[in-house]
Amino acid sequence: MIATSPTPLVEQAEPSVPEECMVAARAADAKSGEDTTVLAVGELLGLTDAFVITSGTNTRQVKTIVDEVERQVKEAGGLRPVRVEGLDDARWVLMDYGDFLVHVFLDEAREFYDLEHLWAEAPRVAWRLD
Repeated sequence: MIATSPTPLVEQAEPSVPEECMVAARAADAKSGEDTTVLAVGELLGLTDAFVITSGTNTRQVKTIVDEVERQVKEAGGLRPVRVEGLDDARWVLMDYGDFLVHVFLDEAREFYDLEHLWAEAPRVAWRLD
């Protein structure tokens, strides 16, 4: 029998996502976005680096979150979304910043589409400043 040494534990580095993505998550949280999550999807998707996923309890809150995300990201880096879809009914608003996407859901729409489950392989990124 050949003796082998145990494999050393290698610490995984925090996945890299654009800083504006973190600003977007904090902006959503500032307007009481629920269960705000940042997923690093770049290795899995290749089209974008990250998703910010959050939700509101009513359409007014969803729109308020969208406005705050857009304001804070613009102030942080001058970026505006390439496009914003879904503002008419505000059940699922998609803000496309190119390098990252912000999904702002109404609670029941978020539960139905369950992006966190769909992208369960994607690493979650810590975005809070605590």
